[in-house]
Amino acid sequence: MSTVQGAGVVVTGAGGGIGAALARRFAAEGARVVVNDLDAERIRPLAEEIGGTAVAGDASGVVDAARDALDGTVDVYCANAGLASGGDAFADEDVWAAAWDVNVMAHVRAARALLPGWLERGGGRFVSTASAAGLLTMIGAAPYSVTKHGAVAFAEWLALTYRHRGIKVHAICPQGVRTDMLTAAGSAGDLVLAPTAIEPEAVADALFDAMEHDRFLVLPHPEVAGYYRARAEDPDQWIGSMNHLQRKWEGTGA
Repeated sequence: MSTVQGAGVVVTGAGGGIGAALARRFAAEGARVVVNDLDAERIRPLAEEIGGTAVAGDASGVVDAARDALDGTVDVYCANAGLASGGDAFADEDVWAAAWDVNVMAHVRAARALLPGWLERGGGRFVSTASAAGLLTMIGAAPYSVTKHGAVAFAEWLALTYRHRGIKVHAICPQGVRTDMLTAAGSAGDLVLAPTAIEPEAVADALFDAMEHDRFLVLPHPEVAGYYRARAEDPDQWIGSMNHLQRKWEGTGA
């Protein structure tokens, strides 16, 4: 894809799953890639494999180090690091705070660091790995659902605010993807996500298709568009359907 040939790309949460798949795809398309994860040992082999650079640490503060590694310029930033925080309204405050910090504020902090340079030169691309839960919801995972809604909302705000100034934004919203995060979703994931789960590489394919056609929403599961439409057209029916799933899940002894 000519738009990423030689581009400086950062992928957070690249220690596995979607992040690793994105990094591999960008590198295969000719980009110069920085991979980031809290655990340096998880990204070092990937960086060697793709000829990229490993920058370990908190995704909230990776922009400066990544920019240095890319000779001063970040062209594409993939805010992929995320927490699959389960629990209900009674989840501990620290669970809610951690989900908010990683799933939303890390994106905000990255945008703060990137936007001045992007606006000055009139271009940049921000990719938010959100979730279908950010368009719909996910049973058994209040902190995750709420903060992924926040991630989609922030990406949408970036897109509508800066589109005319050359900033391109994409929100990736898959359902189940065969990663450690799906495993961590437990019985709720087995019920809702596992039956249609896809490989991480399919998510990367969907992103590149969206970039080629300049689409904001990246839907690796195309059926999510129909669910999203149904939710908007008849919220009560949608909530009733989801409550049916909730009761089914509770009946499993979860």
